[in-house]
Amino acid sequence: MKSLRRTSSLILILLAGLALIFQPARAQSDGPFVIVMTADGPIMPPMLEYISRGIETAEQNNAEILIVQLNTPGGLINIMEQINTEIRASSVPVVIYVAPSGGMAASAGALVTMAGHASAMAPQTIIGAASPVGGQGEDLDETMKAKEMEALTASVRTYTSARGEEATALGEAMILEARAVTEQEALEAKLIDFVVDNVDDLLEALDGFTVQMSDGPRTLNTANARTQPLAMSFIEQLLLLLTDPNIVFSLLSMGTFAILIEVSSPGGWVAGFTGVVLVLVAIYGLGLLSVNYFGLLFMLTSFVLFILDIKAPTHGALTVAGVASFIVGALVLFNSTGTPQFQRVSVPLVVGTGLFIGALFLGILVYALRAMSRPISMGAESYIGKAGTAKMWHEASGQVQMESELWSAEAVQDSEKISKGDEVEVVEVKGLRLKVKKK
Repeated sequence: MKSLRRTSSLILILLAGLALIFQPARAQSDGPFVIVMTADGPIMPPMLEYISRGIETAEQNNAEILIVQLNTPGGLINIMEQINTEIRASSVPVVIYVAPSGGMAASAGALVTMAGHASAMAPQTIIGAASPVGGQGEDLDETMKAKEMEALTASVRTYTSARGEEATALGEAMILEARAVTEQEALEAKLIDFVVDNVDDLLEALDGFTVQMSDGPRTLNTANARTQPLAMSFIEQLLLLLTDPNIVFSLLSMGTFAILIEVSSPGGWVAGFTGVVLVLVAIYGLGLLSVNYFGLLFMLTSFVLFILDIKAPTHGALTVAGVASFIVGALVLFNSTGTPQFQRVSVPLVVGTGLFIGALFLGILVYALRAMSRPISMGAESYIGKAGTAKMWHEASGQVQMESELWSAEAVQDSEKISKGDEVEVVEVKGLRLKVKKK
């Protein structure tokens, strides 16, 4: 009985000790919880998926706020509108923080910043330049441009109405005049709420700040808040990577080159399979970018010229034309007039890739020409021009030893006198018989 009481006492003491150990952790878990996202890149479908997932995660975990650290050169208007709809419908306040220093919220990113329930910028950042362009980067016609500007400026007025006339005027100027401003200019116009150095300073500034939600005003409590980073998933990172024109161009070039290797030298499958995968991934990227598909015709023409120069050698003329066609096609595809700067491919990369591919095909061409001009080194035909020894001979025919083989032979001219032991030269191979002359 005493043993039972002693055991029970030990259990109670142990439980009390565990309660004391975990008490601070429980008290800490009861504090405000903040999710921090890093949205770095163009506003494209992968960015929409990422921010939507962040908002859903914040709502499921009853976060106090969701901070989106934004650094973007802009992107698609329709994707921006969907992101803004998600932000405004969120039950958790979404704070847009333009960072790090040197970053920007340009073009569509400016409107995403305005759509946040609160907004802040890091020192040495910019916001603005939000004039609309077409889905392929082209300038809009007057009617369409007027419609887009009216829609966007109406959105600006919705987002900035509570910030005052100066903020609304600045937001509209970003649309109508492509105006861009620094963080201090944006703060002075009350287009944003804070200028802070980092997330910790932002949390301190937001503590006690009131934001307007769909269900009314809400005062934020971010003192001693726990932050939880929410990174992009592997798939989101991969898809966002495919919005980089330099990556898409490289995949398209390597994929097409691999397919042409398979076509020109059939029999394997690795090159062809790899090429198809790379081209399919590149096509997905092309669907996200502002491109001029007319450039693809030039690029395909260039590879046709490369193949023709191998099959019907022209001593490199078609290869040179192919390199020129490849470079022109890539620049037309990615760098047409009106394409946003962040969606343009690097010119040195295009030129370097074109010269590299041209050099490869030129090397193949040189090898092919040398192989065509090289004497036959296998079979009976390889004996033409070589010397042998007459082992047996009678009048105009006999047997000749060529290396380690004994061949039937006949003289090229019946009048030519060949004797046993004479050195002869092969002039022609006629079936299984050599035609020789005395050397």
